[in-house]
Amino acid sequence: MFDFYINDNISAIDAKFEAQKIAFAPLSFQAARALRDMGILDLISDSRKKGVTISEISKKLNISLYGVGVLTEMGLGMGALKVHPDSAEDDLRLTLGKVGFFLLKDEMTQVNMDFSQDICYRGAENLEESIREGKPAGLPHLGNWKTVYQGLSQLTDQQKKSWFGFDHFYSDLAFPEALPIVFEKPVGRLFDIGGNTAKWAIACCKYNPDVKVSIIDLPGQTAVAEKNAAAAGFADRINTLPCNVLDDVTAFPEGANAVWMSQFLDCFSLEEITKILTKIHKAASPETDVYVLEPLWDKQRFEAAAYSLQATSLYFTCIANGNSKMYRFEELKKAIEVAGFELKEAHHSVGINSYSLLRFRIK
Repeated sequence: MFDFYINDNISAIDAKFEAQKIAFAPLSFQAARALRDMGILDLISDSRKKGVTISEISKKLNISLYGVGVLTEMGLGMGALKVHPDSAEDDLRLTLGKVGFFLLKDEMTQVNMDFSQDICYRGAENLEESIREGKPAGLPHLGNWKTVYQGLSQLTDQQKKSWFGFDHFYSDLAFPEALPIVFEKPVGRLFDIGGNTAKWAIACCKYNPDVKVSIIDLPGQTAVAEKNAAAAGFADRINTLPCNVLDDVTAFPEGANAVWMSQFLDCFSLEEITKILTKIHKAASPETDVYVLEPLWDKQRFEAAAYSLQATSLYFTCIANGNSKMYRFEELKKAIEVAGFELKEAHHSVGINSYSLLRFRIK
Protein backbone atom coordinates (compact mmCIF):
# COMPACT_ATOMS: atom_id res chain seq x y z
CA MET A 1 0.00 0.00 0.00
CA PHE A 2 1.45 3.38 -0.99
CA ASP A 3 2.45 5.82 1.77
CA PHE A 4 0.33 8.40 -0.08
CA TYR A 5 -2.84 6.59 1.02
CA ILE A 6 -1.82 6.59 4.69
CA ASN A 7 -0.06 9.90 5.38
CA ASP A 8 -1.52 13.31 4.52
CA ASN A 9 1.73 15.24 4.14
CA ILE A 10 0.68 17.62 1.36
CA SER A 11 0.79 21.32 2.21
CA ALA A 12 -2.44 23.28 2.41
CA ILE A 13 -1.48 25.40 -0.62
CA ASP A 14 -0.73 22.33 -2.74
CA ALA A 15 -3.88 20.60 -1.53
CA LYS A 16 -5.99 23.59 -2.58
CA PHE A 17 -4.34 23.54 -6.01
CA GLU A 18 -5.10 19.83 -6.37
CA ALA A 19 -8.71 20.56 -5.43
CA GLN A 20 -8.92 23.18 -8.22
CA LYS A 21 -7.61 20.61 -10.71
CA ILE A 22 -10.45 18.32 -9.70
CA ALA A 23 -13.02 21.12 -9.85
CA PHE A 24 -12.07 21.99 -13.44
CA ALA A 25 -11.19 18.44 -14.52
CA PRO A 26 -13.85 18.16 -17.28
CA LEU A 27 -12.58 21.36 -18.93
CA SER A 28 -8.88 20.56 -18.56
CA PHE A 29 -9.48 17.09 -19.99
CA GLN A 30 -11.16 18.49 -23.09
CA ALA A 31 -8.44 21.11 -23.43
CA ALA A 32 -5.74 18.45 -23.31
CA ARG A 33 -7.60 16.39 -25.88
CA ALA A 34 -8.00 19.41 -28.17
CA LEU A 35 -4.30 20.29 -27.84
CA ARG A 36 -3.49 16.74 -28.91
CA ASP A 37 -6.10 16.17 -31.61
CA MET A 38 -5.79 19.61 -33.24
CA GLY A 39 -2.07 19.08 -33.76
CA ILE A 40 -0.89 21.78 -31.35
CA LEU A 41 1.16 19.46 -29.16
CA ASP A 42 2.72 17.87 -32.25
CA LEU A 43 3.73 21.25 -33.64
CA ILE A 44 5.22 22.42 -30.36
CA SER A 45 7.02 19.10 -29.94
CA ASP A 46 8.53 19.40 -33.43
CA SER A 47 9.90 22.84 -32.54
CA ARG A 48 12.04 21.20 -29.83
CA LYS A 49 14.08 23.60 -27.67
CA LYS A 50 13.59 26.52 -30.06
CA GLY A 51 9.87 26.63 -29.33
CA VAL A 52 7.10 28.14 -31.41
CA THR A 53 5.01 31.27 -30.90
CA ILE A 54 1.25 31.39 -30.53
CA SER A 55 0.94 33.38 -33.77
CA GLU A 56 3.03 30.80 -35.62
CA ILE A 57 0.83 27.99 -34.30
CA SER A 58 -2.26 29.91 -35.43
CA LYS A 59 -0.94 30.41 -38.97
CA LYS A 60 0.45 26.90 -39.45
CA LEU A 61 -2.66 25.10 -38.14
CA ASN A 62 -5.25 27.62 -39.36
CA ILE A 63 -6.69 28.07 -35.87
CA SER A 64 -7.68 31.50 -34.57
CA LEU A 65 -5.29 33.34 -32.27
CA TYR A 66 -8.05 33.27 -29.68
CA GLY A 67 -8.45 29.48 -29.94
CA VAL A 68 -4.73 28.83 -29.73
CA GLY A 69 -4.50 31.27 -26.85
CA VAL A 70 -7.11 29.73 -24.56
CA LEU A 71 -5.91 26.19 -25.22
CA THR A 72 -2.22 26.90 -24.72
CA GLU A 73 -2.86 28.96 -21.59
CA MET A 74 -4.68 25.96 -20.10
CA GLY A 75 -1.78 23.84 -21.34
CA LEU A 76 0.56 26.03 -19.33
CA GLY A 77 -1.63 25.66 -16.27
CA MET A 78 -1.58 21.87 -16.62
CA GLY A 79 2.18 21.76 -17.08
CA ALA A 80 1.78 20.37 -20.59
CA LEU A 81 3.50 23.43 -22.04
CA LYS A 82 6.30 25.72 -20.90
CA VAL A 83 7.20 29.32 -21.82
CA HIS A 84 10.54 29.69 -23.59
CA PRO A 85 13.02 31.90 -21.68
CA ASP A 86 13.33 34.20 -24.73
CA SER A 87 9.58 34.55 -25.12
CA ALA A 88 8.06 37.94 -25.99
CA GLU A 89 5.28 39.22 -23.74
CA ASP A 90 2.95 39.92 -26.67
CA ASP A 91 3.48 36.56 -28.42
CA LEU A 92 4.45 33.75 -26.11
CA ARG A 93 6.98 31.22 -27.39
CA LEU A 94 6.13 27.75 -26.15
CA THR A 95 7.94 24.45 -25.69
CA LEU A 96 6.63 21.03 -24.72
CA GLY A 97 6.58 20.22 -21.00
CA LYS A 98 6.98 16.79 -19.48
CA VAL A 99 3.21 16.41 -18.98
CA GLY A 100 2.70 17.37 -22.62
CA PHE A 101 5.22 14.74 -23.68
CA PHE A 102 3.22 12.01 -21.99
CA LEU A 103 -0.07 13.34 -23.36
CA LEU A 104 1.43 13.17 -26.83
CA LYS A 105 3.72 10.13 -26.76
CA ASP A 106 2.74 7.78 -23.91
CA GLU A 107 0.60 4.87 -25.11
CA MET A 108 -1.06 4.31 -21.73
CA THR A 109 -2.12 7.96 -21.59
CA GLN A 110 -3.40 7.85 -25.18
CA VAL A 111 -5.43 4.72 -24.52
CA ASN A 112 -6.90 6.09 -21.29
CA MET A 113 -7.79 9.43 -22.87
CA ASP A 114 -9.53 7.88 -25.87
CA PHE A 115 -11.43 5.48 -23.61
CA SER A 116 -12.50 8.30 -21.32
CA GLN A 117 -13.71 10.42 -24.23
CA ASP A 118 -15.45 7.82 -26.39
CA ILE A 119 -16.83 5.50 -23.70
CA CYS A 120 -17.01 7.27 -20.34
CA TYR A 121 -17.26 11.03 -20.71
CA ARG A 122 -20.95 11.60 -21.32
CA GLY A 123 -22.12 8.84 -18.98
CA ALA A 124 -19.91 10.04 -16.12
CA GLU A 125 -22.45 12.72 -15.23
CA ASN A 126 -24.75 9.90 -14.14
CA LEU A 127 -22.28 8.51 -11.59
CA GLU A 128 -24.23 9.57 -8.50
CA GLU A 129 -27.44 8.09 -9.92
CA SER A 130 -25.57 4.87 -10.70
CA ILE A 131 -24.35 4.54 -7.14
CA ARG A 132 -27.73 5.32 -5.62
CA GLU A 133 -29.62 2.90 -7.88
CA GLY A 134 -26.98 0.19 -8.32
CA LYS A 135 -27.17 0.24 -12.10
CA PRO A 136 -25.08 1.79 -14.92
CA ALA A 137 -27.16 4.93 -15.36
CA GLY A 138 -24.68 6.38 -17.86
CA LEU A 139 -24.87 3.41 -20.23
CA PRO A 140 -27.88 4.75 -22.25
CA HIS A 141 -25.50 7.33 -23.71
CA LEU A 142 -23.95 4.40 -25.59
CA GLY A 143 -26.96 2.15 -26.15
CA ASN A 144 -30.02 0.48 -24.69
CA TRP A 145 -28.46 -2.54 -23.00
CA LYS A 146 -28.42 -3.92 -19.49
CA THR A 147 -24.61 -4.02 -19.48
CA VAL A 148 -22.02 -2.68 -21.90
CA TYR A 149 -20.87 -6.21 -22.74
CA GLN A 150 -24.15 -7.01 -24.42
CA GLY A 151 -23.61 -4.09 -26.78
CA LEU A 152 -19.91 -4.28 -27.61
CA SER A 153 -20.57 -5.57 -31.11
CA GLN A 154 -23.02 -2.70 -31.68
CA LEU A 155 -20.73 0.18 -30.71
CA THR A 156 -19.59 2.60 -33.38
CA ASP A 157 -16.23 1.90 -35.02
CA GLN A 158 -14.58 4.67 -33.00
CA GLN A 159 -16.11 3.41 -29.76
CA LYS A 160 -14.99 -0.15 -30.52
CA LYS A 161 -11.48 1.09 -31.25
CA SER A 162 -11.31 2.91 -27.92
CA TRP A 163 -12.97 0.15 -25.86
CA PHE A 164 -10.93 -2.74 -27.21
CA GLY A 165 -7.79 -0.62 -27.32
CA PHE A 166 -8.21 0.04 -23.59
CA ASP A 167 -9.09 -3.58 -22.79
CA HIS A 168 -6.27 -5.16 -24.78
CA PHE A 169 -3.56 -2.66 -23.92
CA TYR A 170 -3.49 -3.71 -20.31
CA SER A 171 -4.02 -7.47 -20.32
CA ASP A 172 -2.18 -8.32 -23.54
CA LEU A 173 1.10 -6.96 -22.22
CA ALA A 174 1.03 -9.60 -19.47
CA PHE A 175 0.53 -12.54 -21.84
CA PRO A 176 4.21 -13.22 -22.68
CA GLU A 177 5.08 -13.64 -18.99
CA ALA A 178 1.87 -15.51 -18.16
CA LEU A 179 2.17 -18.19 -20.87
CA PRO A 180 5.26 -19.97 -19.43
CA ILE A 181 3.60 -20.05 -16.01
CA VAL A 182 0.36 -21.58 -17.30
CA PHE A 183 2.14 -24.12 -19.52
CA GLU A 184 4.82 -25.08 -17.02
CA LYS A 185 2.72 -28.25 -16.59
CA PRO A 186 0.99 -30.09 -19.44
CA VAL A 187 -2.29 -28.47 -20.47
CA GLY A 188 -4.29 -30.48 -22.98
CA ARG A 189 -7.52 -28.53 -22.63
CA LEU A 190 -7.99 -24.99 -21.40
CA PHE A 191 -11.23 -23.11 -20.76
CA ASP A 192 -10.95 -19.39 -21.44
CA ILE A 193 -13.89 -17.82 -19.60
CA GLY A 194 -14.58 -14.34 -20.88
CA GLY A 195 -12.34 -14.99 -23.87
CA ASN A 196 -13.57 -11.92 -25.74
CA THR A 197 -11.84 -11.64 -29.16
CA ALA A 198 -9.76 -14.85 -28.73
CA LYS A 199 -6.43 -13.06 -28.22
CA TRP A 200 -5.43 -15.27 -25.29
CA ALA A 201 -6.71 -18.44 -26.97
CA ILE A 202 -4.70 -17.69 -30.10
CA ALA A 203 -1.62 -16.88 -28.01
CA CYS A 204 -1.99 -20.26 -26.26
CA CYS A 205 -2.22 -22.14 -29.55
CA LYS A 206 0.85 -20.37 -30.88
CA TYR A 207 2.77 -21.08 -27.68
CA ASN A 208 1.74 -24.73 -27.26
CA PRO A 209 1.09 -26.97 -30.27
CA ASP A 210 -1.07 -29.46 -28.36
CA VAL A 211 -3.52 -27.37 -26.34
CA LYS A 212 -7.18 -27.04 -27.29
CA VAL A 213 -9.06 -24.02 -26.02
CA SER A 214 -12.77 -23.53 -25.34
CA ILE A 215 -13.87 -19.90 -25.14
CA ILE A 216 -16.85 -19.31 -22.87
CA ASP A 217 -18.45 -15.91 -23.34
CA LEU A 218 -21.55 -14.03 -24.45
CA PRO A 219 -22.82 -14.87 -27.97
CA GLY A 220 -21.73 -11.53 -29.43
CA GLN A 221 -18.16 -12.04 -28.26
CA THR A 222 -17.94 -15.72 -29.25
CA ALA A 223 -19.02 -14.88 -32.79
CA VAL A 224 -16.08 -12.48 -33.09
CA ALA A 225 -13.77 -15.00 -31.38
CA GLU A 226 -14.67 -17.70 -33.91
CA LYS A 227 -13.79 -15.43 -36.83
CA ASN A 228 -10.50 -14.42 -35.28
CA ALA A 229 -9.57 -18.01 -34.42
CA ALA A 230 -10.31 -19.13 -37.97
CA ALA A 231 -8.32 -16.23 -39.43
CA ALA A 232 -5.36 -17.23 -37.25
CA GLY A 233 -5.56 -20.81 -38.50
CA PHE A 234 -6.79 -22.38 -35.26
CA ALA A 235 -10.41 -23.19 -36.02
CA ASP A 236 -9.66 -26.84 -35.30
CA ARG A 237 -8.18 -26.11 -31.86
CA ILE A 238 -10.38 -23.26 -30.63
CA ASN A 239 -14.09 -23.71 -30.11
CA THR A 240 -16.65 -21.52 -28.38
CA LEU A 241 -19.43 -22.04 -25.84
CA PRO A 242 -21.76 -19.02 -26.04
CA CYS A 243 -23.65 -18.35 -22.81
CA ASN A 244 -24.23 -15.91 -19.98
CA VAL A 245 -22.10 -17.18 -17.11
CA LEU A 246 -24.48 -15.68 -14.55
CA ASP A 247 -27.58 -17.46 -15.81
CA ASP A 248 -28.76 -20.08 -13.35
CA VAL A 249 -29.12 -22.60 -16.17
CA THR A 250 -25.51 -22.13 -17.28
CA ALA A 251 -23.19 -24.96 -16.23
CA PHE A 252 -19.54 -25.23 -17.20
CA PRO A 253 -18.31 -28.41 -18.88
CA GLU A 254 -15.85 -30.72 -17.19
CA GLY A 255 -12.48 -31.93 -18.42
CA ALA A 256 -10.27 -28.82 -18.33
CA ASN A 257 -6.69 -29.04 -17.15
CA ALA A 258 -6.70 -25.27 -16.69
CA VAL A 259 -9.33 -22.56 -16.43
CA TRP A 260 -8.25 -19.06 -17.46
CA MET A 261 -9.91 -15.74 -16.63
CA SER A 262 -8.07 -12.64 -17.81
CA GLN A 263 -9.43 -9.25 -16.73
CA PHE A 264 -12.80 -10.96 -16.44
CA LEU A 265 -13.74 -11.09 -12.78
CA ASP A 266 -13.50 -7.32 -12.43
CA CYS A 267 -16.64 -7.25 -14.59
CA PHE A 268 -18.67 -8.68 -11.69
CA SER A 269 -19.56 -7.89 -8.11
CA LEU A 270 -17.92 -9.89 -5.32
CA GLU A 271 -21.11 -11.91 -4.88
CA GLU A 272 -21.22 -12.67 -8.61
CA ILE A 273 -17.55 -13.67 -8.58
CA THR A 274 -18.31 -16.23 -5.88
CA LYS A 275 -21.27 -17.47 -7.93
CA ILE A 276 -19.10 -17.93 -11.05
CA LEU A 277 -16.35 -19.69 -9.11
CA THR A 278 -18.92 -21.97 -7.50
CA LYS A 279 -19.92 -23.12 -10.99
CA ILE A 280 -16.27 -23.65 -11.88
CA HIS A 281 -15.82 -25.62 -8.66
CA LYS A 282 -18.56 -28.04 -9.73
CA ALA A 283 -16.84 -28.67 -13.08
CA ALA A 284 -13.24 -28.77 -11.81
CA SER A 285 -11.20 -31.67 -10.50
CA PRO A 286 -8.61 -31.49 -7.69
CA GLU A 287 -5.92 -31.23 -10.41
CA THR A 288 -7.56 -28.38 -12.31
CA ASP A 289 -5.61 -25.14 -12.09
CA VAL A 290 -7.75 -22.01 -12.07
CA TYR A 291 -5.83 -18.93 -13.20
CA VAL A 292 -6.99 -15.39 -12.57
CA LEU A 293 -5.14 -12.52 -14.26
CA GLU A 294 -6.15 -9.15 -12.83
CA PRO A 295 -4.67 -5.68 -12.28
CA LEU A 296 -5.05 -5.20 -8.53
CA TRP A 297 -4.78 -1.56 -7.55
CA ASP A 298 -2.99 -2.24 -4.26
CA LYS A 299 -0.31 -4.34 -6.01
CA GLN A 300 0.88 -1.69 -8.47
CA ARG A 301 4.43 -0.42 -8.67
CA PHE A 302 3.42 3.20 -9.28
CA GLU A 303 0.74 5.50 -7.92
CA ALA A 304 -0.22 6.54 -11.47
CA ALA A 305 -1.16 2.95 -12.30
CA ALA A 306 -3.20 2.57 -9.11
CA TYR A 307 -4.96 5.87 -9.88
CA SER A 308 -5.86 4.64 -13.37
CA LEU A 309 -7.39 1.49 -11.89
CA GLN A 310 -9.34 3.43 -9.27
CA ALA A 311 -10.73 5.62 -12.06
CA THR A 312 -11.57 2.54 -14.11
CA SER A 313 -13.75 1.33 -11.23
CA LEU A 314 -15.98 4.35 -11.87
CA TYR A 315 -16.37 3.26 -15.49
CA PHE A 316 -17.76 -0.04 -14.21
CA THR A 317 -20.08 1.86 -11.88
CA CYS A 318 -21.69 4.24 -14.36
CA ILE A 319 -21.14 2.58 -17.75
CA ALA A 320 -20.33 -1.13 -17.69
CA ASN A 321 -22.64 -2.80 -15.20
CA GLY A 322 -23.16 -0.74 -12.04
CA ASN A 323 -21.75 -3.20 -9.50
CA SER A 324 -18.14 -4.21 -10.21
CA LYS A 325 -14.73 -2.58 -9.84
CA MET A 326 -10.97 -3.05 -9.94
CA TYR A 327 -10.30 -5.01 -6.78
CA ARG A 328 -7.74 -5.15 -4.01
CA PHE A 329 -5.86 -8.42 -3.64
CA GLU A 330 -7.47 -9.59 -0.41
CA GLU A 331 -11.09 -8.85 -1.37
CA LEU A 332 -10.78 -10.70 -4.69
CA LYS A 333 -8.93 -13.60 -3.08
CA LYS A 334 -11.60 -13.95 -0.40
CA ALA A 335 -14.47 -13.97 -2.93
CA ILE A 336 -12.78 -16.88 -4.75
CA GLU A 337 -11.94 -18.77 -1.57
CA VAL A 338 -15.58 -18.60 -0.44
CA ALA A 339 -16.43 -20.72 -3.50
CA GLY A 340 -14.21 -23.53 -2.19
CA PHE A 341 -10.82 -22.71 -3.68
CA GLU A 342 -7.39 -22.23 -2.15
CA LEU A 343 -4.69 -19.87 -3.45
CA LYS A 344 -1.61 -21.86 -4.48
CA GLU A 345 0.52 -19.20 -6.17
CA ALA A 346 0.47 -15.44 -6.56
CA HIS A 347 2.66 -13.82 -9.19
CA HIS A 348 2.54 -10.05 -8.85
CA SER A 349 4.07 -7.48 -11.23
CA VAL A 350 3.43 -9.65 -14.30
CA GLY A 351 4.11 -7.60 -17.42
CA ILE A 352 4.95 -3.92 -17.54
CA ASN A 353 1.47 -3.05 -16.26
CA SER A 354 1.90 -4.96 -13.00
CA TYR A 355 -0.79 -7.59 -13.36
CA SER A 356 -1.29 -10.27 -10.74
CA LEU A 357 -1.55 -13.89 -11.88
CA LEU A 358 -3.23 -16.01 -9.20
CA ARG A 359 -3.44 -19.82 -9.30
CA PHE A 360 -6.18 -21.56 -7.34
CA ARG A 361 -7.17 -25.18 -6.79
CA ILE A 362 -10.06 -26.85 -5.03
CA LYS A 363 -9.49 -27.05 -1.27
